[in-house]
Amino acid sequence: MSQYYAPITYRVTEVEDGWLLKTVLQKRLQVSRKLLSKIKLTEQGVMLNGERVYISVKVRAGDLVEVRMEQEESDDILPEDIPFTVLYEDEHLLIVNKDAGIIVHPTHGHYTGTLANGVVYYWQKKGEKFRFRPIHRLDQETSGVLAIAKNPYVHQHVSEQMIAGTVDKKYVAFVHGSPVPEQGAVDGPIDRDPEEPHRRIVTPDGYAARTLYTTLTRFADGTASAVSLKLESGRTHQIRVHMTSIGCPLIGDRMYKTLSAHHENEQTMAVREERDTWIERQALHACELTFEHPISRERMTFQAPLPPDMAALEQRLHAEACPREKL
Repeated sequence: MSQYYAPITYRVTEVEDGWLLKTVLQKRLQVSRKLLSKIKLTEQGVMLNGERVYISVKVRAGDLVEVRMEQEESDDILPEDIPFTVLYEDEHLLIVNKDAGIIVHPTHGHYTGTLANGVVYYWQKKGEKFRFRPIHRLDQETSGVLAIAKNPYVHQHVSEQMIAGTVDKKYVAFVHGSPVPEQGAVDGPIDRDPEEPHRRIVTPDGYAARTLYTTLTRFADGTASAVSLKLESGRTHQIRVHMTSIGCPLIGDRMYKTLSAHHENEQTMAVREERDTWIERQALHACELTFEHPISRERMTFQAPLPPDMAALEQRLHAEACPREKL
């Protein structure tokens, strides 16, 4: 017998009296055509007042609509006891604080040791069945808030919010130099570097990308800075590429530091190379994620504190020289 996730429910209002059930599902619950096609074929996919019905029936004010999705598992992902921090969890969402150095999803050559392996193990230990559905991604060496949907409906709705630009993703980074002006936006199309395809560059023929930034603290006469960043698009390596393009590469970023090297003198490069040894990865952390919960419709914010390695870097930058200016 099929098992189902917690139902998504809706009470029909006076305005919708006489509507087709299909219209309620699409207009009010915003179930996509693809998902609706899948749901209506299951035994208890769409229920009206506790009974299975065709979606072509008319509803009345006060009717209770229930949508159920069959439970799925990530059979292709090997469960592994990989620790991670849970920031929030309910029947529909799992929000975690991803550590730096861990890949989100198994890829070619990385079938184990990923966050997905750890999450699947975590669910199995609790006796729960969910398919691993990350709503967005973080680079392997980027830490911070990551949202995971527990069913396709939730994944669809948050993904649509991202496309619509209503999801706020905020980051904090430590960079070489100090952005000019202290607060602004980087508008720069991004595409693959034709010479090194695993890297990205700003190029007129690239895909539109925009990053908002605010300088939080300037260290050592502005030779290093703490910066708050907000993405208005989601290109691969976007923050790293954009900050490098304005002469402020992330501290510890071995991949992109060379792209701005020709702008600096030998003394500046020596200082930067020394600071790059103070952290073992790019100093970038996804500190905050805000979106509307697909079920409760409440706008929620999830935060992850600065990880130990970046906190230690911040202390070292403070110790190197007292910040001249706090903005």
